[in-house]
Amino acid sequence: MKPLDNATHKIKLQLFLSHNGVCSRRKAFDLIKQGHVKVNGETVDEPSTMIDPGIDRIFIGSQQVAAKGFEYLMLHKPAGYVTTAEDRFAEKTVFDLLPREYRHLASVGRLDKDTEGLLLFTNDGDVAYKLTHPKFNIHKTYFVRIVGRLEQSGKERIEKGVMIDGEKTAPARIEKVVYKENVTELLLTIHEGKKRQIRLMFPKVGHKVLYLKRIAQGPISLGNLQRGQFRPLTNTEVEELKNDHA
Repeated sequence: MKPLDNATHKIKLQLFLSHNGVCSRRKAFDLIKQGHVKVNGETVDEPSTMIDPGIDRIFIGSQQVAAKGFEYLMLHKPAGYVTTAEDRFAEKTVFDLLPREYRHLASVGRLDKDTEGLLLFTNDGDVAYKLTHPKFNIHKTYFVRIVGRLEQSGKERIEKGVMIDGEKTAPARIEKVVYKENVTELLLTIHEGKKRQIRLMFPKVGHKVLYLKRIAQGPISLGNLQRGQFRPLTNTEVEELKNDHA
């Protein structure tokens, strides 16, 4: 899929450099602070300066930085990889699974190290904001395997919300419950994204999470994409992302 054309919009200078493959966000901050970046011929030393990629001309030294079109990828994240690109203690990050030409993209939200499944990447800030901000109620569906048999009372408690760190989780939906010996498998749909939320929810009703995989986010499904593999979203999927409201 060819990158879609950028709509004109303003973005912080630091983000513009990182989203367009120049360097990491941290390195962009340093380059700007050190006076290496010019906007329309004038040196700018404030990383949060707002620029318009469709109008302003950005230079590092004598080299102009061209605005890339928006790009959208999905990755089937394996367990054992962290999502952040700048954790110097991490042995493996999800960006190790992407070719260099895609490493300027930002992950849309996070999956914790032990969780597998759908992880989206884009340099489209509007889409990323919509997918991650709670006010848009974007649904995320997970395949969950827990220890023991989930009884109806526990199911209802999870669906109504449980207390985690003094806050009640939002209503959830559990479906396709299957019992296998001493484990229960199910699909859980939520629209929140608190850190390790699902792994904290089920112990509240007496069950440890053994395995967790995100299989859908908004209108985008993981499908049969293999673990560790990635692919660009189709034009249809991108339009669905932009138009989806739940």
